[in-house]
Amino acid sequence: MKKIKIGILRQEKNLPDERVPLTPLICSEMLIKYPDVEIVVQPSKIRCYSDEEYSAFGIPLQEDVSDCDILMGVKEVPVEKLIPEKKYFFFSHTIKKQAHNQKLIKALIAKKIQMIDYETLTDKNHNRIIGFGRYAGIVGAYNGLLGYGLKYDLYRLKPAHQCRDKAEMEEELKRVKLPNIKIAITGGGRVGNGAIETLSALRIRKVTPEEYLMSSFREPVYCQLNPRDYVERPNDHNFDLNDFFTHPEHFVSRFPPFTKVTDLYISTHYWDPRSPRMFTKQDIQATGFHISVIADITCDMDGSVPTTIRASSISQPFYGYNLNTGKEDLPFKKDTICVMAVDNLPCELPRDASDDFGKDLAERVLPYLLGEDKDKIIKRATICKDGKLTHYYEYLSDFAY
Repeated sequence: MKKIKIGILRQEKNLPDERVPLTPLICSEMLIKYPDVEIVVQPSKIRCYSDEEYSAFGIPLQEDVSDCDILMGVKEVPVEKLIPEKKYFFFSHTIKKQAHNQKLIKALIAKKIQMIDYETLTDKNHNRIIGFGRYAGIVGAYNGLLGYGLKYDLYRLKPAHQCRDKAEMEEELKRVKLPNIKIAITGGGRVGNGAIETLSALRIRKVTPEEYLMSSFREPVYCQLNPRDYVERPNDHNFDLNDFFTHPEHFVSRFPPFTKVTDLYISTHYWDPRSPRMFTKQDIQATGFHISVIADITCDMDGSVPTTIRASSISQPFYGYNLNTGKEDLPFKKDTICVMAVDNLPCELPRDASDDFGKDLAERVLPYLLGEDKDKIIKRATICKDGKLTHYYEYLSDFAY
């Protein structure tokens, strides 16, 4: 096997985050496992793992990475920084024909780059095998609790991005003293399970959707709602998940009853634009709407949660949705819903999120990249190669050429 050289790219997109695809420790473990692999790192002053930490693990710093075979970043690489005829890994944000990245996909093709998007890495059952979703859920739920404490002046928490790591964030959770509120989570998977991790650290009891709707409690509780709990076919209670995934436009929301008993709503579900909204602006105006804090981790503009009218930022995570006007207002006023809609939540705990991501990358992807791709994981994830789209992504033709 010939020597393969991997370059870890410096993050250079505007508003850079601090995450890395491979931590220093994971790099050093890879060099032991794969003797024919060499790894270098572009110097960076903003990365969550410093240049010195990489050097301490024996990973050389190298500004010019043009001699690398594989280049790995996190966010999009600026077009002018792309090196022709290389193999790249990063989140390209092109597979949904995102207009702001049309220039990027055209450049990837023109420069004959093999683009492997982390978002398109799937197993043989087409389930995603890598992502930052777990930490989006962990931090998003934490922010929801932080917002609830501020809304009702119950406690103060250090923002997650000011914590060194997840351990310090969990220490902060010990400050939380919740009354007997009800918390609803929609969705599962990595994001939903991450949110539940945060609630579990508080030992909040989980109840069934039926108990949640019908019973009162003397302690805070939460319920996790899956699609069968929050959508249905009109006049048909026989739910079929595959039918919902295939034809979400045939379903209506059954979430409105939950809006009348929920205090804090945490949205983690994937939303197809053809799907019904969880609730409507008319539901918000209706008598009995009870939700006062929403942590919208999905953060879809004009999407399933109508109170999400813009993305918020890590430094200013909350804004208010005025119940009377339907417009943005101050987050902690009596007549507003406090909305948290940060769209880059894993960046708040970049070291932990990078470690989690890097372990999955090393264990679930690199063996197929550096060895035999017997499950066609790399092949399926390749958006373009040799100056053209692969057949899996030919639907992008009118956007990419």
